[in-house]
Amino acid sequence: MFKHILVSTDGSKLSGKAIRAAVRLAAATGAKLTGCYVVAPYVAPMYGEAAIYLPGLSAAQYRKNGARAAKKALAAIEIEARIAGTPFVTKVVYGALPWEGILRAARSGRCDAVVMASHGRGGLGGLILGSETVRVLAHSKVPVLVVR
Repeated sequence: MFKHILVSTDGSKLSGKAIRAAVRLAAATGAKLTGCYVVAPYVAPMYGEAAIYLPGLSAAQYRKNGARAAKKALAAIEIEARIAGTPFVTKVVYGALPWEGILRAARSGRCDAVVMASHGRGGLGGLILGSETVRVLAHSKVPVLVVR
């Protein structure tokens, strides 16, 4: 059915549920698995119209923290895939919009399915915060399994 499944993670507990579902699906179909974590690009902290620079994280510190967060989030995929004996790779994608990074990773890896979690924000919360899952669903050319 599927040959290559991409599972995205943000390191949350809910993403762990999606990871377990993706690993089970990959094991059942004999598919390989790609774990994806999207890191937003560094933006220097600025304040107000005068664009006064405020000290904060340097670009190097930001990259280091992003790499650490990605490694921790992707470790959950590695553990689950190794236990199930499912072949896997992990990928860190850099992009301002997580949904675009997820779809770019799926296209570049020639994945034929995407598995991801949804936090289930509806109504005003979903409108204000937006939903990466909804955007992936709207723009994906491959099936998307949403785990809640």
